[in-house]
Amino acid sequence: MPQFTATRQVQHRAEQMFALVADVETYPQFVPMCEALTIRSRKERDGKTLLVADMTVGYKLIRETFTTQVLLKPDERVIEVKYIDGPFRYLDNRWTFVPVGDGTQSDVDFFIDYEFKSRTLGLVMGSMFDLAFRKFAEAFEKRADQIYGIQA
Repeated sequence: MPQFTATRQVQHRAEQMFALVADVETYPQFVPMCEALTIRSRKERDGKTLLVADMTVGYKLIRETFTTQVLLKPDERVIEVKYIDGPFRYLDNRWTFVPVGDGTQSDVDFFIDYEFKSRTLGLVMGSMFDLAFRKFAEAFEKRADQIYGIQA
């Protein structure tokens, strides 16, 4: 039942960081261990977007694909991810983006709680997932610097 929480203050607006994390199709370009991501469906309603996506993660010779439901709430600056199918018993993930100061900076809150179905897979991939999740916030901040420029 690994759980990881991180808050990182970044030099980008909360709306920019939300947009970056919401752009899930680009994850294979920069997210640790993400090898592929496919959107199965996309529904817009009441200013929110509901995605169903397949993500393939890999480490060395191991590849696993899992399906999640991603709820994008731009007005609240929140992204909620719920597990549908794959190698996990459960997976809950939440991103929150909070403006700081004059709004040119933001706190990015990342939370994930998960457990693999297979104890063996948990032993093999668990430590790599932990390491990857610790690098997630940094990967998104670096990506924001590339896309939006480094703020002074």
